Amino acid sequence: MDHLVDGLAEVACDVLVIGGGTAGPMAALKAKQRSPDLKVVLLEKANVKRSGAISMGMDGLNNAVVPGYSTPEQYTKEITIANDGIVDQAPIVKYASRCHEIIEELDRFGIRFQKTANGDFDLKKVHHLGTYVLPMPNGDTVKKALYRQLRRERILISNRYMATRLLTAKNGRIAGAIAVNTRSAEFLVVRAKTVILCMGAAGRLGLPHSGYLFGTYENPTNSGDGYAMAYHAGAALANLECYQINPLIKDYNGPACAYVAGPFGAYTANNEGRRFIESDYWSGQMMQEFYNELKSGKGPVFLKLNHLHSDTVSEIERILHRVERPSRGRFHEGRGTDYRNKMIEMHISEIGFCSGHSASGVFVDEYARTTVAGLYAAGDMASVPHNYMLGAFTNGAIAGEHAAEIAGEVDLPEFDSDLLGRERERVLAPTRRADGIPPNQLEYKTRRLVNDYLQPPKVTAKMKIGQDRLAEVREDLETALVARDAHELMRCLEVSSILDCAEMAAHASLFRTESRWGLYHHRVDHPEKDDANWFCHTLLRKIDGRMVSEKRAVQPYLVPIEDEERTAYDRLRVSKNA
Repeated sequence: MDHLVDGLAEVACDVLVIGGGTAGPMAALKAKQRSPDLKVVLLEKANVKRSGAISMGMDGLNNAVVPGYSTPEQYTKEITIANDGIVDQAPIVKYASRCHEIIEELDRFGIRFQKTANGDFDLKKVHHLGTYVLPMPNGDTVKKALYRQLRRERILISNRYMATRLLTAKNGRIAGAIAVNTRSAEFLVVRAKTVILCMGAAGRLGLPHSGYLFGTYENPTNSGDGYAMAYHAGAALANLECYQINPLIKDYNGPACAYVAGPFGAYTANNEGRRFIESDYWSGQMMQEFYNELKSGKGPVFLKLNHLHSDTVSEIERILHRVERPSRGRFHEGRGTDYRNKMIEMHISEIGFCSGHSASGVFVDEYARTTVAGLYAAGDMASVPHNYMLGAFTNGAIAGEHAAEIAGEVDLPEFDSDLLGRERERVLAPTRRADGIPPNQLEYKTRRLVNDYLQPPKVTAKMKIGQDRLAEVREDLETALVARDAHELMRCLEVSSILDCAEMAAHASLFRTESRWGLYHHRVDHPEKDDANWFCHTLLRKIDGRMVSEKRAVQPYLVPIEDEERTAYDRLRVSKNA
């Protein structure tokens, strides 16, 4: 067992980046390149070499805006329509305008992308309207290439430190963060002029059908810590009722990757082998059609490849079984599933928060600024919808550059010292109990309640019961949770974040009294879309210790959407007879 050490250290920097997955390293890199004299610190609770959702790499870019295939305006229109129009287009336009140069930079890093015989990027069509998918033949090298750049720029990296709360100055401005060592429980105070949160999705929110706590669709180490930290610092979080729900391989709980196999001719099918949706690009309406088919007499739902030539299937296997989740091939081999002979059974994931695949995240503008001065967010925890891995890279770069500029203009703020004392008491409380509830048991209970009461289709009475039950879990967390070593202490802190996210999910879902985003926010007792009252963002924040939600108007579009285009994603079903 790890030995608990009673220690406290303090360091100061100009820019603090929390999270070493995708957005974080790029944010740190760009901050340092923008202002080489600044001290930039990258904080990660694991090890930056193999952390985050792309720890094993990635098989492709889902949203590459490349000249000759699409324009920033076309992409902005696609994402606006896919997200039921509830977007601020400024961050999307900025992403779409910057991402091509980021792709070229990643290519120079040694992350190779599929190209044509002429040497141009070779994009594939999966989205409903445009062409944005760019395969990565050696996508398993992403983290290695990124880490080399961090070393080259001599970025200061603190591995094995888990951030727990943000520090603020008396005027509300961000002042740094408190962290705890995941091997020794020693505390670290990092004072900073600007802070960038890049801590990924809330991937351990719902409970997988397998019951395994870490058998999630998302990277299970992403337990919503960034969402919770932003909330407790007073930042606004947007559209948390818009859950992430994805199609998965049954029992494996990993992505079926129809968007990878689709360009080769694969597609999602019902038990008759018939295609029932036009586009396998993930959206709330796509998941609603998936759910409807799954529950009908034509379920289960499958990924169909057995009509393809064996050589084509081999190429798909080479992509899917080598990068991101190498265990996928071993799973199918154990099941005796040969793509050439059998369709692959699919199912629906547990719920989570993730702007990378939906729209729920810490509210940010086009410069990745949150509503708290000096605080930025990027990647799967920021509110730029459907931004995936390339969005994390691009918006991380935008955040790093702007945070560096601001850090060069302000003095290092003083922080509220009382907060540090209170946070040490909160964090270490489980270590001071001789007996109690271990974190894995409290986590299982919390996430089972999420499935029982918050999983769509959403029912008002169930969600209110869920709030009451989660309040009981909160009492257990504060009075009975026990940690016997530093590793269990980390798990206790993750459970706290999971519970925060569960309470925010219930609160936000009850606030929006309509159905929107297909299955993501399907309220049984408010089944219709209500644009007159709810064509808006919802912002959730902590005010005087209470959870409060409010409406925020959608900003005027920079790229107009025609009336007939607005409903494109509502017309995904192939035909009524499918």
